[in-house]
Order: sequence, then structure tokens, then C-alpha cells
Amino acid sequence: MPTGLTKDAGWQIGVSRTLPHPPAVVWEFISGPEGLALWLGPGAELTPERGAPWRTADGTAGEVHGYRPGDRIRVTVGSTTVQVALRPAGDGGRAMLRFHQERMASAAERERQRAHWQRVLDAVAGALG
Repeated sequence: MPTGLTKDAGWQIGVSRTLPHPPAVVWEFISGPEGLALWLGPGAELTPERGAPWRTADGTAGEVHGYRPGDRIRVTVGSTTVQVALRPAGDGGRAMLRFHQERMASAAERERQRAHWQRVLDAVAGALG
């Protein structure tokens, strides 16, 4: 089976980065309005409850599949599922932020999304300073 192709979840990609900020700081940013805008889209509004709908200013919408404060958010985006997860790194003064997307249609979409999530991580790192 090709790299990134799973039996049950189609094509998937995971991208992560360790950031020089405590997990609580990264969580507050990534789950707040500015952070949500970076990974879901401008104007993103998300209710932190399983089953709640979410929407962006341009009409992109989905559903919250999971929300564990300080740990992870899992949502549908179109026909795919995106999860953002956070965990302490090292002594806890740093955080590892990971984006994972599954149920993509092709290897080409997987590569486009890899580049997208790397740009999102760059933007998050830049915003946090």
C-alpha cells in the first residue's frame, strides 16, 4: 500500500512541529479566534461540543466530532476529517502541535494538504512569536 493510504480512512497526512511555548499558551491561541482562522479559515466560529456545527466567513462548514480542552479538536472539513492535537514536549515549556487530515481522495490531495498544514504551522509559529 502506498505511503499515506490507509485501508479504512483513505489518504491521510500528519504534520507536526514543536513550538517554544507552553502547551496552555498554544492551546489558548489555536482554539481562539485568531488560531481558528489560521487552520479553519477566516471568521471561523466553533462551538466546543461534539456534534456542533462550525462555519467560516466564506461559508466553509463542518461538524465538531471531538473537543477535549487542552488536548485536541476533531472536525469534518468537506468530506475529510481534520484533527489538531497538542501535547507537552520536553520539560513542558514547549508544545508539540500536530495537524492530521484523513479521508482525502488522492495522493495529489494528500500532497497539497501537506503543504497547506506546513504553511499553517509556519503561520502559528509566526503569530506566537
